Amino acid sequence: METYFNYFTEIEEHFQRRRGTLLLLSPLDWALMETWKDAGVPLEAVLRGIDVTFEKWERRPKRFQKVNGLAYCSQEVLTSTDEMKEAAVGAAPSERKNTGLDHAAVVEYLNRNAEQLDRLQLPATAQTLAQETASTLRTLAGSLSQDRLLSMEDLERRLTVAEEKILAALLAATPDDVLLAVRTEADRDLAPYRRKMSAPQIEQLHKQYVHKRVLEQYHVPRLSLFYM
Repeated sequence: METYFNYFTEIEEHFQRRRGTLLLLSPLDWALMETWKDAGVPLEAVLRGIDVTFEKWERRPKRFQKVNGLAYCSQEVLTSTDEMKEAAVGAAPSERKNTGLDHAAVVEYLNRNAEQLDRLQLPATAQTLAQETASTLRTLAGSLSQDRLLSMEDLERRLTVAEEKILAALLAATPDDVLLAVRTEADRDLAPYRRKMSAPQIEQLHKQYVHKRVLEQYHVPRLSLFYM
């Protein structure tokens, strides 16, 4: 498992550099980055795909339409991913990458999220899960503070499971009309890109988009180390 805990930041900054403006990424862009992260798309493949997209755009004789979002880069990102996989066939296994994470920074991140979870007012089941998760985060932070053996990969898996449980409770408790509004918003934002992506890609992106918006609506912090 390749671990890039600065995954989102590097993609955002690289896209902004290539575009030449500090364009804020949209909810769709963030959802797309999550699908790439969840699918194990290497950071290098994403950055390369962004570069190729802009290089092709710059060669166009008439540039009526700017590259206004990461979705425009999705096909080149997938192509770069496939090329990297093909190049890796038969290659010697590389040494495991260092996550580069400072334990003190992780401890601060876990405790900050625990405090935020404690302050939330959520539907009953989700509230209980949030409080349990806050306690778990503090326990994990304590283990790291005492230099107990805990791999970042294992920590990331625990955080992902905790977030998924809270999300499931929120989805079950959210009124149908609210979810319908979020799904309608997702459909609208995805509409321009449906011809550029496969049906499974659109489905996964739609799912990530809805999940991100639901968590934001309840002010639930993202727990993954990718959001540090």
